Amino acid sequence: MSAETFAKLIDGKAVAAQIRAEVAARATALAERGVRGGLAAVLVGDNPASHTYVRMKRKACAEVGIESFYYELPAETSQADLEALVESLNARADVHGILVQLPLPAPLDEQRVLSLISTAKDVDGFHPLNIGRLAMKGREPDFLPATPAGVMRLLEAYDAPFAGANAVVLGRSNIVGMPCALLLTKRDCTVTICHSRTRDLPDVIRRADILVAAVGRPQMVKGDWIKAGALVIDVGTNRVPDSSAKDGSRLVGDVDFEAARQVAGAITPVPGGVGPMTIAMLLENTIKAAERSLS
Repeated sequence: MSAETFAKLIDGKAVAAQIRAEVAARATALAERGVRGGLAAVLVGDNPASHTYVRMKRKACAEVGIESFYYELPAETSQADLEALVESLNARADVHGILVQLPLPAPLDEQRVLSLISTAKDVDGFHPLNIGRLAMKGREPDFLPATPAGVMRLLEAYDAPFAGANAVVLGRSNIVGMPCALLLTKRDCTVTICHSRTRDLPDVIRRADILVAAVGRPQMVKGDWIKAGALVIDVGTNRVPDSSAKDGSRLVGDVDFEAARQVAGAITPVPGGVGPMTIAMLLENTIKAAERSLS
């Protein structure tokens, strides 16, 4: 098959760069009014991936003019101490967004901690009230979860025909799968949520005009599972062995990219697709929270 017939690449880096530029301009306008947006990141334990994510988020804040506050706590931190920190951040006028990096080490109660974050500072969009509003017709959350919001922004950038489209979400996590399904439903898609117990999974996915793959299994979705012309958003970030790579591994998504791009209408690469959007949307939520603080 010639290169000309390959799917269009959905460039998350380019869309994220545009969002970051807009956030930087809004941050400058806020600074002129005497307010600097502030994001507090709380990291408990020594999960290497969590440390990497928080480091990337702090770097991104600096690049757009948002101040970042960093709290690194030992894995043995008590529930009471973590909750006290969240409450103190809720009360601070210079903190407009609070990010508690997940997962939390056992036996900390993740749900209790997320419920304590002020909805006005819930820039991760995980507070039960925000998720509840997302699930209700005619209601809007204060903030959307960053990765699902990034998925929707990518689909919008590539003119996804939402109304009446068959959308399939592979994965049902609270962080990505379920919020994506709710957002697609709000855009008048007919949504199917798939998971490990879905019968005839390939056939279900073949009916998708829009596929969001967020199951966490490397290259699980094969090329012949994809409907011709479908829009494919691959949220997966999986490290697999690769002897040709410098560190002996490479990142792949949940979709077999090389096979799928010969069938799909448009597809996100991994890396360079959804990943950059997650941080961009977190920055946008933080600057939105700072703007709202003025009123």
